[in-house]
Order: sequence, then structure tokens, then C-alpha cells
Amino acid sequence: MTPRTIQQLFDLTGRVALVTGGSRGLGLQIAQALGEAGAKVMLAARKADELEQAAAGLQAQGIDARWCAADCAREDELHRLGSETLQRLGDIDILVNNAGAAWGAPAEEHPLEAWDKVMNLNIRGYFILSQYVGKHSMIPRRRGSILNVASIAGLGGNPPDLKTIAYNTSKGAVINFTRALAAEWGRYGIRVNALCPGFFPSKMTRGTLQALGQQRLAAHAPLNRLGDDEDLKGAAVLFASDAGKHITGQWLAVDGGVSAVTGG
Repeated sequence: MTPRTIQQLFDLTGRVALVTGGSRGLGLQIAQALGEAGAKVMLAARKADELEQAAAGLQAQGIDARWCAADCAREDELHRLGSETLQRLGDIDILVNNAGAAWGAPAEEHPLEAWDKVMNLNIRGYFILSQYVGKHSMIPRRRGSILNVASIAGLGGNPPDLKTIAYNTSKGAVINFTRALAAEWGRYGIRVNALCPGFFPSKMTRGTLQALGQQRLAAHAPLNRLGDDEDLKGAAVLFASDAGKHITGQWLAVDGGVSAVTGG
């Protein structure tokens, strides 16, 4: 075997990627990275107008991007999303489970319906879509890469000011879901890995950043900064491409070093 060049290993030309929560924030950043590496990209989220705008932005950059509106907490919607992606783009080579929700409340007062909402989207939805894509595309072809977006919140507890017990619990579950699925599906040539972002400015983190202050949060990171619009791109393409073909069942913190000093 003649070793491929680094450019060839990272090349995603001809691959199909499905990215949930892909209309904005971290999901859109990952989708853009995969598209820049050559993949055809299907964006999924609940709001059609945001998806249309996001896909148009990627298309303007020369990326083959489509969109499909779906509620990623509902089994029927996830099955429809998987089916429509297969019909419109062909077999799915890369699945990015990213759609998520958070809820802030003290543990003793946390509404059960809010707990269920977070769990249904953040972990149950990941399982349902992975199962569908695995059965209908990846397992029959004996290949595929699943990238689950977790969080450094899944590595441990929070400072007392942050009361997001359901979110932390769900992201901890994502990390072990990643390990368990990687162990089970490795025999099919399917790799499963997780990204654990730290604080990135986004719609989901806006309230926390305003309450605690960006400078204060950045000061907890050895690099003294928050994540930006390109910090997940390299890691995502590594996990999705043949450059990472011997990596599975792993999580990677992209957090400016926060987890290194907090013991996560």
C-alpha cells in the first residue's frame, strides 16, 4: 500500500454528510468544514427559514448544501430526515449528531418536562438517528463515521453559578453512548467519536455569557479565549475523514484547555 498524502486523507470529495442542528452555531461551522473538504451536506433543524438561509450561504461558497426541516426529538421526524437524505443525496458517509437544547434551573426545582425535553433531543435523538442511518446505510456498506457533539459539561459538574443538571447529564450520556456504539459497530467499519466544545458564543450560550461575562469565562481557559467560528473545523474533518480512520470511541475537548485545569 502506498501511503496517501495528507491532502488525500482529509479529502471528503464524493462523501455525503448529514448534520443536525446545522442551521447555525456549531452545527453550521462543522457543516461548512465538511463542505469545504468536499462533502455534500444535508442540513437539518426545526426552522425552515434558518435552514434555507444557511444552505444558501454555503452554496454561495461553492458547497453542495441542501436542507431538510425536522424536529430531531421525534422518532418519526428523524426517520423521515434519514430517508429524505438517502433519497436526495445517496448513502450517508458522515453523520453529525449536533441538535441540542439546554435548560437552566436549580436541581431541586428543575421541571420534569424540561428534563425530558433536554434528554429527548440531546441523547435519545442521537440514538434514533444513528440507529436509522446505521441500519439503512452504514452497516450494509461496512463504512461510516458518526460524530456526536457533546460538551465539556459532560465531563463533570459545573461552577455553582451554572445550574444545568439536565444538560450536563445528557452530554455525559453522549460521551458514553459514543464509546458504547464505537465498540459495538467497529466490526462494521463504522467509527464513532465525540467533540466536547467549551464555551463558544452562540444562541444557546448567549444567556450564560451575558450572566457570567465573556472575559470571566475566557479567563478560566489557559488560552484565555472562547471558541470562535473556526475552532471546531479541523477536529471535525479529522474525525470525518480517512485521516482519522484508526480513531474511534474517543472524545476530544475543544475548550482552550479548560478541562485540563478543571480535571474534566
